[in-house]
Amino acid sequence: MTLRNGMLAACAALLLAGCNNGDGIDAEALLGAGEDTANWITYGRDYAEQRFSPLDQINAETVGDLGLAWYADLDTRRGQEATPLVIDGKIYVTTAWSKVKAYDGKTGALLWEFDPQVPGETAVKACCDVVNRGLAAWGDKLFLGTLDGRLIALDRETGAQVWSEVTVDQSKAYTITGAPRVIDGRVLIGNGGAEYGVRGYVSAYDADSGDMLWRFYTVPGAPDEAADEPEYLARARETWNGEFWDLGGGGTVWDAMAYDAELDLLYIGVGNGSPWNQAYRSPGGGDNLYLSSIVALRPETGEYVWHYQSTPGETWDFTATQHIMLADLTIDGQQRKVLMQAPKNGFFYVIDRATGELISANNYTQVNWATGIDMATGRPIENPEARFDKTGRPFVSVPGAGGAHNWHPMAFHPDEGLVYIPVIEAGFPYFPEANWQPDRNRGFNVGIDQSAGAMPADEAVRRGAAAGTRGALVAWDPVTQTERWRVQYPGPWNGGLLATGGGLVFQGTAAGMFKAYSAADGRELWSFPAQTGVVAPSVTYTIDGEQYVAVMAGWGGIWALAPGGVLNETSGPVPNISRLLVFKLGGTAQLPPAPPLARRPIDPPAYTGNAAQLTRATYDFGRYCGACHGDAAIGSTVLPDLRRSAVLDNAQTWQTIVHDGALAANGMVGFSQSLSAERIEGLRQYVIFRANQDKELGGIGNQP
Repeated sequence: MTLRNGMLAACAALLLAGCNNGDGIDAEALLGAGEDTANWITYGRDYAEQRFSPLDQINAETVGDLGLAWYADLDTRRGQEATPLVIDGKIYVTTAWSKVKAYDGKTGALLWEFDPQVPGETAVKACCDVVNRGLAAWGDKLFLGTLDGRLIALDRETGAQVWSEVTVDQSKAYTITGAPRVIDGRVLIGNGGAEYGVRGYVSAYDADSGDMLWRFYTVPGAPDEAADEPEYLARARETWNGEFWDLGGGGTVWDAMAYDAELDLLYIGVGNGSPWNQAYRSPGGGDNLYLSSIVALRPETGEYVWHYQSTPGETWDFTATQHIMLADLTIDGQQRKVLMQAPKNGFFYVIDRATGELISANNYTQVNWATGIDMATGRPIENPEARFDKTGRPFVSVPGAGGAHNWHPMAFHPDEGLVYIPVIEAGFPYFPEANWQPDRNRGFNVGIDQSAGAMPADEAVRRGAAAGTRGALVAWDPVTQTERWRVQYPGPWNGGLLATGGGLVFQGTAAGMFKAYSAADGRELWSFPAQTGVVAPSVTYTIDGEQYVAVMAGWGGIWALAPGGVLNETSGPVPNISRLLVFKLGGTAQLPPAPPLARRPIDPPAYTGNAAQLTRATYDFGRYCGACHGDAAIGSTVLPDLRRSAVLDNAQTWQTIVHDGALAANGMVGFSQSLSAERIEGLRQYVIFRANQDKELGGIGNQP
């Protein structure tokens, strides 16, 4: 059931050296990465992105002796989502704000660090925190995508910059948070920004020179480009309506990729539409290719080969950018080369990776926007009420915009035949906004009223919402399309997965634990208090015959910011304490005592606004502020909870920050391009109003 590539034999002689010859990481090394137990040289460990290591020194019998070998405190206090790379005994990580650090994998000694100096004001372009998910390696270089859209090559030995290329139009709200991949000297990188009005694409760059080799756009451009566009875009154009190009279209390739060397196919996952609401993006509907699709390309040229669209005409932010994984499975007595994905929309797909044929699909969690997948057409059987873009009526969808599964990587255990999925169990209220207009300067441009479904100041409603918002680790059988076992969590946004030959599955939790489970039945076998939410996936490697497990810890990402404290605190309010944690059997290192979560009390000044001002400001907060400062101004433990702000009682200081951008270098830009001083004062009054409500209410979301 494991992926086997015919070219692996060429790498056999190099395996003991980690498939790393004197010239550095090359094609043989990457093709043999799945058999290389010493290192972790590409994002998903191998081109198939299975995140399975055959290492078994740490196993179900010995994991009880697992202890902290060393740790490294990081210099950023934002979400940490990176997968470390491990090459020749050295561990390389990216952190928030696109920084890079190199450590001795055995001792934890810092070897070098690199700061690309991303401008703080870039934060307003990032929908989902200033995170970064990792590096790629080729030759003697490492490759980094930065939040402000650069692709940078670093000398792996010293951390010195070799070259840097801007891959986006930096006047627009493009960002990069995903890890690059490398295929035969071509560095592949996508981008994000579909909440802000951009057009998606993936590009290939020469690893030696930084020259761009090709670019594949995922949606058509303006009409004046039609005459010169390739056939695949001409076909896509027939599935769009209206002036979609003026709104960007979306379709950003911000995370998932995989590669099959035998078929010579690169697979990319394509994101949501821009704006979400299809009534504005493409009036009259249409499938809107290639949104929410898996697309197969030739990595040498970027040539289109096939696609499968999981959510035609998407209108719910149901991206297909989630983890793409390749494997060989025996289905109905026949061995099939398959591609597997559990995208946001809640269905698990098994697809023939040579042809794009849908083999099977089933929902891996609760779904109400569709009743299933029509196997004759491969299309979802939609609930008509879910089409808020057509009905004009609100719809509470399960899953919601955060997805039933987000960016957090899955893992595959070939012996168990199971895919392990970090599932999110949460809904989202879509309120279509009448007469919506894009704001090309600031704020989400999604075509829904983000304030209409805000959490009310009602303790019963809040506790009900919190109780209905959970997370799970689900072991999924991709052949039978059924759940084998699950671990239930009190809240969502738990970490990515690692499976090992020791019969283990490792996962961090939103509640601040790092755990090991039995791959066979989900029994918890070991846990470690990380003192912060762990959302990143772990890796494993060996040095001098000793197995290590490493994970980045640091609470953050979109869930830690936008849903607000009510839903975050289902797992208990946790601070961000960003670290790299490394474990081995018999490890005796100790973390310092966890500091208390110190937050200012909710003690606002008197509310002096009026009803009209409050109505306007409620909308403004939802559109311009909530993505970072929380639904209904119930802030997180990562960014300032404005209800607790020391400047609430000073109108002038508030204007200096929110209107003028006095804290732009820290990521808090000014909003004068979008909001007048009067509306910004309205925002202050709104936060004061909400803070007074919550001070009186107490309860969930309002803890000190």
